Amino acid sequence: MLDSARTSQIVPRGSRTERRSQLDALSRAFTGLDTEYPLAEGATTPRIYLDSAASTLRCRAADDIVRRALRHYANTHSTLHTGARTMTHLYEQAHEIVGRFVDAPDDYTTVFVGSGVTGGLNRMARVLAERRPERDLVITTLMEHHANDLPHRKHVGEVVHVPLESDPDGEAGRVDTGALRAAIEEHADRLNYVAITAASNVTGIVNPVHEVARHAHEAGALCVVDAAQSAAHVPISVQGRDEAEALDVVCMSGHKIYAPGSPGVIVAREALFDGLEPQVVGGGIVERVETGQYQITDALPEREEAGTPNLPGALRLAATLQLLGRIGMDLVAADERELTQYALERFASVEGLSIYGSHRLEVADRIGVVAFNLADLPHGLVAAALNDYFGVAVRNECFCAQPFVRELLGRTGGAEGAANGTECGPETQPGMVRASLGLYNTETDIDAAVEALSDLAARPDWYRAQYRPRGNGSGDWVHRSFEHPPEEVFSMEDEVDAWLRAAD
Repeated sequence: MLDSARTSQIVPRGSRTERRSQLDALSRAFTGLDTEYPLAEGATTPRIYLDSAASTLRCRAADDIVRRALRHYANTHSTLHTGARTMTHLYEQAHEIVGRFVDAPDDYTTVFVGSGVTGGLNRMARVLAERRPERDLVITTLMEHHANDLPHRKHVGEVVHVPLESDPDGEAGRVDTGALRAAIEEHADRLNYVAITAASNVTGIVNPVHEVARHAHEAGALCVVDAAQSAAHVPISVQGRDEAEALDVVCMSGHKIYAPGSPGVIVAREALFDGLEPQVVGGGIVERVETGQYQITDALPEREEAGTPNLPGALRLAATLQLLGRIGMDLVAADERELTQYALERFASVEGLSIYGSHRLEVADRIGVVAFNLADLPHGLVAAALNDYFGVAVRNECFCAQPFVRELLGRTGGAEGAANGTECGPETQPGMVRASLGLYNTETDIDAAVEALSDLAARPDWYRAQYRPRGNGSGDWVHRSFEHPPEEVFSMEDEVDAWLRAAD
């Protein structure tokens, strides 16, 4: 769990037993759970989706709600015909639901942005660099996704990466708060903000974001939280226990919260935008425009959302968050914790399988993300074989967290890596395999993945003989004879022609 005393302002509906029944129903209401693919040995099987850390499946229950709302579709920015008035109201309601989901107080605003957390963190890096130009340094951690590292380098200036704790087993844990405090003290006069992930997309380890915020505020700095991985899995409160622990900025991605096709979201203090020209300008954010000048509205979030909004996506995200909030994120988190514990124990039972990061929940909290490697087989071959022979969908490579993955692997990369003989190549590209959980996953899914991995571990030479390295430096491997081209899975052109034939 995140270190929040409070959770959401959305009140759960019904008793715990009733909410348990609702969660069970919701877990089955996702598009793609019954999708089937052919396997290398000729059978066809429903896929087992263990790639939710990259993108979750889409909540069909929310889609049904939004489909009914879109019967009234019209553009916003007008209230004089019923459709426009209704959609403007629903768009405003979407902002309110997001704010309530993360327990945002009245002096915060919610802004939808186009490309998930990446868009939100780039936007806020530019805003905070402009607001506090004399503070040209950001502190972040070694475990960050590139989206919570590169924007700060580009827009603010220097970025300092603090290390992680090691647990009693020597495994990487959460941020080292002692090292963080030391870095804050050292750079206090230049520190603009601390940027930290609420949960790692590699190990799933949860960070004490409110404790981090307290340390940042003591130095006159701000705290920016990347909640891309955590928002769908554990409760989060912007406010924390008191004002000193309040998070100044929280960014989330709709596609990781069971709402692919939705925008990203910034939840931030309104004061951070005061007096600054919006980073993106255009229609919908102005009071008056003349050929020689224009006047931007003071209203938030309007002044930060130029142009026509992604209404279907925003409504889909709001409907999903309202569903999760009414069921209760406490129940969602407890359910996933049990499944995560089961997954860690079952994966650890596979001979030759190494799990990365602290994997005892009594030592370090984590969400349902398990990164691992299998002895004797490259990560790209393992991921491909799980798909081709067992219908298990996982991710591999470095998960847009290259410095962290190399650190966990003991590989440095770059010039130093070349000097040490660990340079990247078609078969030597460092990486891992990652299985990640969503609401729809079950112990049966874990068992199937473990059974598949056990077979790979028992027959590494046979599986290696079936594959060849792709040879493009990615570390990926491809089957020597089995193919399932994407155009055979789905063709937009063929689907259009089929619809037209049916309409004749």
